[in-house]
Amino acid sequence: MREVELWQRLNEVLPGGYAAAWADQVVMEALGSRTVREALAAGIPCKRIWRAVWAQLELPETLR
Repeated sequence: MREVELWQRLNEVLPGGYAAAWADQVVMEALGSRTVREALAAGIPCKRIWRAVWAQLELPETLR
């Protein structure tokens, strides 16, 4: 997964500009106590980040 696809998915599940704020503010243990943006900066693969987001938001299996 590329970063562009990660952001597309985030914007689909968190519309209205909420994705960017959420990515800056929500700290996830699955990402080593990092936010999405911090995880990206740390070089964590986008696929791993998306899995953490998917679990955190309790999204349906179809979006995994």
